[in-house]
Amino acid sequence: MRRTRVLIAAAAVAVVAGAGGVYMATASAEENSAPKLEAEAFAAQSGAQTEGTRDAGGGKNVGWLANGDWLQYDNVTLSGADLSVRIAAQNKAGGSIELHLGSPTGQLLASFPVTYTGNWQSWKTVTATATSVPAGKQTLVAVMKSAQQSDFVNVNWFTLGSGGRPPATATVAPPTTSAPSPTTGTTPTKSTGTSTGTAGWVDVDQAAWQQQLAAFDKLQQLPVPAGTTRVSEFHTDCSVANEAPDDPIVFPGLAGASHMHTFFGTKVTANSKPADLFAQTANCNAPGDNSAYWVPQLQRNGQPVKMKSFRVYYGSRLPDPSVTKPFPPGLVMISGDAKKQTPTQKGAPGQFWCAGSAEVGRSADGNWPVCAAGGNLIFQLTFADCWDGKHIDSPDHKSHMGNAVNGKCQGDYPVAIPNLSFMVNYDSLGGDGLALSSGMASSMHGDFMNAWKPENLGPLVKVCLDAHAKCGTTPSFTGG
Repeated sequence: MRRTRVLIAAAAVAVVAGAGGVYMATASAEENSAPKLEAEAFAAQSGAQTEGTRDAGGGKNVGWLANGDWLQYDNVTLSGADLSVRIAAQNKAGGSIELHLGSPTGQLLASFPVTYTGNWQSWKTVTATATSVPAGKQTLVAVMKSAQQSDFVNVNWFTLGSGGRPPATATVAPPTTSAPSPTTGTTPTKSTGTSTGTAGWVDVDQAAWQQQLAAFDKLQQLPVPAGTTRVSEFHTDCSVANEAPDDPIVFPGLAGASHMHTFFGTKVTANSKPADLFAQTANCNAPGDNSAYWVPQLQRNGQPVKMKSFRVYYGSRLPDPSVTKPFPPGLVMISGDAKKQTPTQKGAPGQFWCAGSAEVGRSADGNWPVCAAGGNLIFQLTFADCWDGKHIDSPDHKSHMGNAVNGKCQGDYPVAIPNLSFMVNYDSLGGDGLALSSGMASSMHGDFMNAWKPENLGPLVKVCLDAHAKCGTTPSFTGG
């Protein structure tokens, strides 16, 4: 599946693909501002995938679009108020496509109604009139709106006024690698690492990484005394730093574009990057941990539920944990799926559960446990712990990470790093009226932005994880 980012340099436009292919179009700047805009020429997106279209003219269309998904187009010029969009819809629920200026929550420019067309490749053109025609180059964001959560529309192209020429036809270079189909995300630009030339993939700073590894390799393990619990583990306890509808991994630079998140450790904004976090005041109790952690806000009847505690366990699930290395500088990753909206009845995977007391019932919709007095609602999120050794981010913020095969990090993911496990405790007994800001309980997910100081993280990995020994917040052993 292709993720594209349009890069304008002199008289050339390069569109790069998340699956590793490079799409080159010899289009001039005049052609880029033409009123016909191919849907797949987005600069950033959330929830989108592309596919070959059977519409007239061929090429690609954008699909898998559901409520809240969006497509961002930069440096677009409107040549008139008469707008149109080419759509196909097999879902009879319908909805609309809203065009906003600047961001997903910016000024509403126009709204296109979406109705059933027969199937996902049965195409029709829908028109709308712009409320205004701003001069000059604009950022347009097409936001999908529907009353239900399933995919409801495919988009092939937009027209933005009259006159001008359509974008040039792309020629395709074969992909060098393949990547899983994305579920969410954009094409972020990070302050650490550099772009590989493929949208959304961000290279690790190899010089900084090798320097960090060299220092790590010089560390000595300590003798493990009798009575130490032989589990590869250390942890950090953090409190709430802030709450905001931001996500600097998925929606970098787009303030207010996300659902509400609860951030732990360091204060985070839509513009936060890993390097920025070192200048923040951290509230985690493990020395040297300036990382940021976040999850969707839990709400009861629309009001936030108070947190009880938040702990991150760092461990190893490998039979031989001694191969575990520290996190590379600038690493970001996500666990879970904000777009997953499926019931979590008793016994289903992806459960919230009761800590400290028994489950004594379920909410009326069956998706939330009811905890006995003395307990609380909790969720555990576990992250992938094998890294590709090359990238600190990927288009879906997951594809640079993988899981062990036959007990080893190997193949496309050869580097073992600490396994993160979020323990998210709420001051709640569960029950009716609960929802995540991202939707149903099944949409629970977590984000991690690494800002550990290497001089603190290295000893914790070497002394605790590599030695298969339990520690607390420092490289000192504990028992029991």
